Order: sequence, then C-alpha cells, then structure tokens
Amino acid sequence: MAPRPRKRASRPTKPRAGSRRGGGGGEDDPFFESEPKRRRGARDEDIESEESDDDAVAFGGAVDDDGDEGVEEEETVGEKKMRMAKEWLKRVEDAAKRREDDDEDEDEAGGRGVAEILERRQLEESGRKRRELAARVLPPEPEDGFKVIVKHRQPVTAVALSKDSDKGFSASKDGVIVHWDVESGKSEKYLWPSENVLISHHAKPPLSAKRSKQVLALAVSSDGRYLASGGLDHHIHLWDVRSREHIQAFSGHRGPISCLAFGPDSAELFSGSFDRSIMQWNAEDRTYMNCLYGHQNEILTMDAFSKDRLLTVARDRTMHLWKIPEESQLVFRAPAAASLECCSFIDDKEFLSGSDDGSIELWSIMRKKPTFIVRNAHPSVDCDDQELPKENGIHKPENVSMAQSWVSAVAARKGSDLAASGAGNGLVRLWAIEPDSKGIRPLFKFKLDGFVNSLAIAKSGRFIVAGVGQEPRLGRWGRVRSAQNGVAIHPIRLEEEKDDL
Repeated sequence: MAPRPRKRASRPTKPRAGSRRGGGGGEDDPFFESEPKRRRGARDEDIESEESDDDAVAFGGAVDDDGDEGVEEEETVGEKKMRMAKEWLKRVEDAAKRREDDDEDEDEAGGRGVAEILERRQLEESGRKRRELAARVLPPEPEDGFKVIVKHRQPVTAVALSKDSDKGFSASKDGVIVHWDVESGKSEKYLWPSENVLISHHAKPPLSAKRSKQVLALAVSSDGRYLASGGLDHHIHLWDVRSREHIQAFSGHRGPISCLAFGPDSAELFSGSFDRSIMQWNAEDRTYMNCLYGHQNEILTMDAFSKDRLLTVARDRTMHLWKIPEESQLVFRAPAAASLECCSFIDDKEFLSGSDDGSIELWSIMRKKPTFIVRNAHPSVDCDDQELPKENGIHKPENVSMAQSWVSAVAARKGSDLAASGAGNGLVRLWAIEPDSKGIRPLFKFKLDGFVNSLAIAKSGRFIVAGVGQEPRLGRWGRVRSAQNGVAIHPIRLEEEKDDL
C-alpha cells in the first residue's frame, strides 16, 4: 500500500487589527484592537464624561469647582458612637463643674468630679450600688394625677415599657395589644393573623371551635425588637415590634400562660403557666431551651433580674428564686394565712412581693422569711370615710373587702430604692426601700379607680404607668364600675441633683 502523502503546512498569516486569534466572533474584543484605536477610544470616553457633568448633578451627585463629582459623606457607625460619647462626656464635665467648690483648683476639682460621677454611674449600672431616688421624690402638685393615655374596651391585664421607657405596650382581656408612645400618647394596634397563618407559625390548632385571644401577660426584649404575649390559648406569641407582625408561636405549655419575662440584655424569654412549669426560649433563634419544675400550683407572676436569675410566685404560697446556670432554686414561703400574688426584683439581693391579705413583704436572699412586712397596705376603706389602719397593724378580713385589698401588682425601679404597689382600693402607693433590708417606708399615695392589674416604673424614675381595669386580671370576682379600662400614667417629681446628666 502506497504511503499517504504528507499535507503541506500552511503559511502563517498576520492577524488583522480588530480580529481574534483563532476567529470565532471576537471581532469586538478590545484586546485585539490596535494601540492607536484603543487610545483614541479612551480619549473619546474622556470627552464624553466631561460633557456629562450636568447629568451627574441631575441624578443627585455633587460637582466641585474643579469639575470632579463629589459624594455626600454620611456619618459612619464609629463616628456616631464617637460623637455620642463626646456629648455624654461633655454633660458629665458640666455636672462635675456644678459640684466643684469655689476655693478648689478648677482643673483638679473638675477632674475628680468627673471620675466620681463615672464611677458612681458604673456601680449603679452594674447593680453594685443602689441608686437613691426615694429621697428625691417631691410631693405631687395639685394638678398632678393619673391620666389615661390609652383606652381599652376590656380590663387591661398587662403593661410593659421599653428599656429606655419611651414606648409602652398594653394588652386587655379582649385580646387587643396596643403599642403607644409615652410622651405623645399616639397608639397603634397589633393585628392578629388568621388561623392558617398562626398554624404556619407553628401554633397548634385550637381545641375549641375558636381560638381564645385573651392576653394575660406581655414582655418586651431589651433591644426593643421583640414583643411576647401569652394568654388562654396555651401559646407564647412572638411579635416584631418594628412591623407589628406576628412571627412565631411557641407551644409546649398545657395551661394558660400567666406571666412572661425577657432576660435583660438577652434574647432569652421565660414563660410561666397554670400547668406549674416554667419554660425558657430563645427569641432570636426561635427555639425551646429548657423547662423548670418546682411549683406545686398555678404560677401567677414572674420577674427577671438577669438571664441567670428569675423570680416566680405561685398559688402554692411560695416564691422561688431560680439560678438558671446552676439549675437550682431557693424557696421562700409566705407568712401564715397569706398567699403571694405578685413579685418584683429590687436588686440581685432583695425583692418585693404582694399578698392577697393586703400585705407587702420585703425579702432578702439571706433569709427564708420576710425581713419586713407592711400589713394592710391597701385597705378598701376610703381615707375620707374612715381612718386608715396603720402599717404593720393587724389585718381584719371582716372589715375590708378582700377582693379590693389584694395587692395585685408591685413594681420597683431596678437598682434603686423606689417601689410602688397597686390594688383595687383606688390607690397606687409609692414606697422607699430602706438600706440593708431595714424596712419599707411609705412615700405618697396616688388616686386611681379600678383594679391595678399591672405596674411599671420608668428607668428615669420620673413617671409610673398602671394597667387598670374594672375587673381583676385573673377573674371576675370583683367589679369597679367607675373605673376606666386603659393605661394611666402619673408623673413622679424628683428633686434635681447637681450631677444630673
């Protein structure tokens, strides 16, 4: 067989300008353009960009004197923090100057005053030093009084304030949840989603034909992002505060949700129920974390001082202080013939409780019994009709209406010596907590008709908010027809301090 003749190699040709080596639709590739053409195109682009300065201005750009387009600078997060820190330091320096003595050196006194103020504020914020507010409370003016800023059709069962106390939340027995501004009183309602949406948010189908919307408890996270509500449908409902939309339903309790509390500076949420259990959730991750057992009857109220400390009260006449990381608890038993109804932290070592016999108790972690008791703190007899029994006197049930003398709500400005209590006798009372658990001293009384089902004191200590209803929070065994269902606010006048910021 004859060999195949070898194919003659073709002579390479010089590629033309504007063509791709190897061909194939690359005639427009600028890589293969000749140098003069690329430079000419760049000059054309430069001329075009100079002529488009007016367009830049039209679209919001800024053009400086040299014709260059400028960009409007915005304040970064770091710059904002630096500016706020400088403003706060300026206020501290001004407060220190007001304290300095005339005969001292200005620089030395000012520097020492700033250090003292910063140290005191740091101790107060960390809870190692109690802020003294009670001594600064002034008598109310004649024009002062409770003013209803939000009206509800049914009795209000819960109120909650944001961390900076500029916004508030309230809920009532008809399931209405309202978000309101403290200063202006402007309010907006939260709308419940349909049953299909609730089930898609992991809620279990209702046992009856219609889901109960009655709300018994509210809690708002410290960052102001989440609002939690609980009630008769055995679910904890999580809401987005910014959009006021329902985002999650936590199921697990077998009874009504009676109380809720967020851990300070934490997304951890605690819930208490009539099923005698306490559950721990994470609002950020939308997950269940833990379940705590210890109470032998329905849990009524709770309060959280930190994500590691929780205080609960139940109908078993006990109050439990839970140490979450250690998984342990301290049990405090109510005095004889009394059932605890509400509780509130004062600081990490002391707390308050209110009882159904009209008493207010001061507790310490060092003792299993109250260190001080104010008996008959809310008698149902009006001051104008009969002389009120003295504090620490003998409580006589036959002389007072038990339903109206029950201490249904207590609140304290955490980390301070200022506290308040409410009942159904038409009064909200302010109290001063003496240091070293020495006692409770009465301050002033504010008139308010109706059952005070919830209380909250502002972080500044300058006002108090009360959730009021014609009926008690957990029943209908009493009724005050003259009361207005809603949220009422009362100013607390404080004497100005020289180092107030």
